[in-house]
Amino acid sequence: MLGPVILAASRSDKMRRFISAAPGTKQVVGRFIAGETVEQVVPIIEDAAGKGLEVTMDVVGEDITTPEQAAAARDAYLELIGRLKDLGLGTRAEMSVKLSMFGQSLPSPATTLNGEPSGLAPAFHGGHELALANVRPVVEAAAEIGTTVTLDAEDHTTLDSMFAIHEELRKDYPQTGCVIQAYLFRTEEDARRLAAAGSRVRIVKGAYKEPASVAYQEKAEIDKAYVRILRTLMDGEGYPMIGSHDPRLIAIAQELGRKAGRKLDEYEFQMLYGIRSEEHIRLAAEGHRMRVYTAYGTDWYGYFMRRLAEKPANLLFFGRSILTKG
Repeated sequence: MLGPVILAASRSDKMRRFISAAPGTKQVVGRFIAGETVEQVVPIIEDAAGKGLEVTMDVVGEDITTPEQAAAARDAYLELIGRLKDLGLGTRAEMSVKLSMFGQSLPSPATTLNGEPSGLAPAFHGGHELALANVRPVVEAAAEIGTTVTLDAEDHTTLDSMFAIHEELRKDYPQTGCVIQAYLFRTEEDARRLAAAGSRVRIVKGAYKEPASVAYQEKAEIDKAYVRILRTLMDGEGYPMIGSHDPRLIAIAQELGRKAGRKLDEYEFQMLYGIRSEEHIRLAAEGHRMRVYTAYGTDWYGYFMRRLAEKPANLLFFGRSILTKG
């Protein structure tokens, strides 16, 4: 299986240097990464809005090693939100954030909120508090322009912290969303807890290398878990967000939505920028809410490698591009 190998390579500095220098890399990265700056992605947001699509914006970059880098990640999102405000696009775009970018994994003692304890469980230390302190102003700024933030799921060791921060943010900003991953054993229980009124939950299959002790390893088992979890979300009182490009899972989601008595605007589909773009348009034309997950920024390597790992065809496309340009 190539997926686990590619995911391991996503953590390799040697592979990062090799792939970054490969002649065909820029062409392929451009398929998945919308640009490097806010100004480069603004036309893409405007184009999506013109087609009846919505977007969720991800400023890529996860290898944060200092509090200063975490603060810079916060500021990058605040810059984006300010630009969306200027353009009047706040209701068409939301933010997706990885708490690792905001300092979640930093070992050093972290700041508290406004000099006061945040009220989070004492089991969390260091970067957990720093991540909350950095993400809160982003959530606040998003709310001010009529949109919201979804906390992306990362590897399983970070999830208790992510869910605690999600719960804390929802006290003041109940529209704050989170992501759950179907391949993890814990997720069915998480889904039952999260499928409550007012919640916004994106379900994805999962794109990190996880051990067999915590996650399903076979595609068929992951797909079955995805459907079970999605049924829980559709039958609940929250707002499900279906993150998938799989035609079979999309059809199942539509059927589950009908059986649960949901209107088309009571859930949404989400797909990645650059993948199955025609399907984005088709679902929107049918009356579904369709949101395009749009990543941008200079630190694209980890995001790019996970896109290759998710689908072998992406790796073949990359390989052909390197050979063609070499």
